[in-house]
Amino acid sequence: MIIERKEYLNKLITWKDKQLIKIVTGVRRCGKSVFLKMYQDYLKNNGVKESQIVTINFEDLDYEELTNYKKLYNYLKEKLIPNKMTYIFLDEIQNVDQFLKVLDSLYIKDNVDIYVTGSNAYMLSSEIATMISGRYIQIEMLPLSFKEYMESTGNMNDGGIKYTEYLQNSSFPYALQLKNQPDEIRDTLKVFIIQLL
Repeated sequence: MIIERKEYLNKLITWKDKQLIKIVTGVRRCGKSVFLKMYQDYLKNNGVKESQIVTINFEDLDYEELTNYKKLYNYLKEKLIPNKMTYIFLDEIQNVDQFLKVLDSLYIKDNVDIYVTGSNAYMLSSEIATMISGRYIQIEMLPLSFKEYMESTGNMNDGGIKYTEYLQNSSFPYALQLKNQPDEIRDTLKVFIIQLL
């Protein structure tokens, strides 16, 4: 189930084609990767060709070789299309050693729109903020709001019952798939909490 995160989508639409690196941060499993796919669908539905979109998820072993910043930069440079905007999506970029060099080099190129995701702890460090200061906009993604939870159920009625479900089932998007499975929800939340610590 894909939950449309309209508030966040509108933020990216506002910053589309602007010479700023868009950094989407948030706790693990809050929906950053799915959100970027949703935004890519928006781009395609609004005239952007598939060839103009480059997506790399650094948690996927298929891209392990590209965790070397020089190889990543060369790979991305080959994907740039002359005189057309290229949209680059780098998911979990903190897995790339010296990734800031790649972002800096891409930032100075024409017709490049850069979107990255990463964990809060690393992406919000003062070192990174200092190194790319003035060249990025941060969008902090949270787990589902109650309104988003209600919309995801397809039923905007019975707010009291839905609020109880929301509190019991968690606000993480994945937990919606486990609705009415309290043991699985509890185990999933334990994993989330351990990862946060």
